[in-house]
Amino acid sequence: MFNRVLGRREQEDTVKGQMRLPPGQSLTQKFPVLHYGPVPRTDLATWDLKVFGAVEEPVTWNWEEFNQLPRIQVTLDIHCVTRWSKFDTLWEGVSLKALIDQGFIKPLPTARYVIQHCEYGYTTNTPLELVTADNFLLATHYDGKPLDLEHGWPLRGVIGSFADRSENKTAYFWKGGKWLRGLEFRADDQPGFWENAGYHNEADPWAEQRFANRWF
Repeated sequence: MFNRVLGRREQEDTVKGQMRLPPGQSLTQKFPVLHYGPVPRTDLATWDLKVFGAVEEPVTWNWEEFNQLPRIQVTLDIHCVTRWSKFDTLWEGVSLKALIDQGFIKPLPTARYVIQHCEYGYTTNTPLELVTADNFLLATHYDGKPLDLEHGWPLRGVIGSFADRSENKTAYFWKGGKWLRGLEFRADDQPGFWENAGYHNEADPWAEQRFANRWF
């Protein structure tokens, strides 16, 4: 993890010098909680994750089955549209890329987008190439512990950037949905909750794609 001995200002100067801080962002040493609506009460006995849409065969995993899928850990810098960035965050979970590469999910050739369906009908839309990259994870753990309820327990999408790999496209943190319950593969795009509310459809933090038009 990032060196906690340094103060916030010193840490921010360090990541700026490393070209890791996107424009308009500030480093945080905390982990702010931001979401719309109530925090759901999840019963793992009835929880499942559905994969459907433009796939050869729909798949549903219960909690036990999902946790038997191949797991990895990744360390990512994450960037929120509300202008904070957190660095060297450690996540554990399941790689969507690995699930496709290993044949657990078989998208049809027409699939171009993945819609993340979350509790209470919340959705966010992502291009297939974004969520099948190494810097997107279906996360169950943060910093060695199960996710906090407010941060998306038991499962959330996580999108971030690698400290040493600038070639990976990334997006603001809202493009990883909390309390994830479904992955819909589609040929066409379908804007999600925040995208319909005026947020940018692509959400690239390096291009400051915060809102869909300049009047916001």
